[in-house]
Amino acid sequence: MQLTSKLPSVGTTIFTTMSALAAEKGAINLSQGFPDFKPDARLLEAASNALLNGSNQYSPMTGLLDLREAIAQLIHRHYQRTVDPLDDITVTSGASEAIFDAIAALVQVGDEVILFDPAYDLYEPAITLAGGVCRRAVLTAPDFHPDWQAVGELITDKTRMVLINTPHNPTGSCWRNEDLESLWQIIKDHNIMVLSDEVYEFIHFIESAVSVHKHEGLRQRSLVVSSFGKSFHLTGWKVGYVVAPKALSTELRKVHQYVTFCTTTPLQKALSDYLIQAPEACDALAAFYRDKRDLLRNGLKDSRFTLLPCEGTYFQLLDYSAISDEDDVTFCKRLIDEVGVAAIPISVFYQTPPVGQRLIRLCFAKEDITLKDATERLSHI
Repeated sequence: MQLTSKLPSVGTTIFTTMSALAAEKGAINLSQGFPDFKPDARLLEAASNALLNGSNQYSPMTGLLDLREAIAQLIHRHYQRTVDPLDDITVTSGASEAIFDAIAALVQVGDEVILFDPAYDLYEPAITLAGGVCRRAVLTAPDFHPDWQAVGELITDKTRMVLINTPHNPTGSCWRNEDLESLWQIIKDHNIMVLSDEVYEFIHFIESAVSVHKHEGLRQRSLVVSSFGKSFHLTGWKVGYVVAPKALSTELRKVHQYVTFCTTTPLQKALSDYLIQAPEACDALAAFYRDKRDLLRNGLKDSRFTLLPCEGTYFQLLDYSAISDEDDVTFCKRLIDEVGVAAIPISVFYQTPPVGQRLIRLCFAKEDITLKDATERLSHI
């Protein structure tokens, strides 16, 4: 049988590869972005109660109404934005599904989508499967902030969507108000939508970090994607949501109903009960992760690595130019073998990696003892 792949250049993701190598070698896994500590015990209790008390059948396709109402309150609390839980909020099986649904629903064959390079590896395959074409605006180290003149030059009559991500994975940079306004000025006179990946929305370390939720113009033509997995330390639950105006939500839901139809009901019920019980649950997340970032950075301050700025997410970039001339994939594999620490090479996030760039990414969503052990090992290189 002959097969023609729709994604011929796609293989096993670097996250799977590095995590498997870390497990095989017994290395400390700072590669894949997941916490190694437990979520709030109240969430686990709520999930247990939901399972035992009958919340085990299909939920409404758009999500449990109680959860959507709680999400609406969460958005109002943090962004002072009022959204309709019936028409504007869709619960999805993780942010990945939300992003895929949005692209599949709204990108037509031949449409162009602007990405910011380096970009999370989900984006381009989803665009390719929809028949779209990626156009990449390069973010430059060390601050990785957009060059808006260059972005504007990418706009054509085929541009359908701009896909943004702030706080940004993998670089840890955060947009400012002027960035959102620059984007608005570029697209406002065109038929262009925005897909805003804000899964790290509550993990930022600068006062000026922003969200599309707070920009009056952009939010009228944007889909904002969020993740409970990132906010509540339970990435394995795979519960996310999309906030968008009714017209955009209607199109997204047409795809969502045929991808997963609905998201796991008892986990939705648990999150709903938790948000009602603890509406302030996300308030301290930035401070919590700032302490972990600082622990990692302080542990590496006397190492041969150069630490790049980290304004948000739970990722830290390291420049290893003073240590090796190896490409970053080779260097990361050697770290696992010789140092016992797993990292992610940044080149995999690029369409065309910058020549001579030597950057790796570490995840600091780990127990303090794990971070201390890892930084001690890395400081000996």
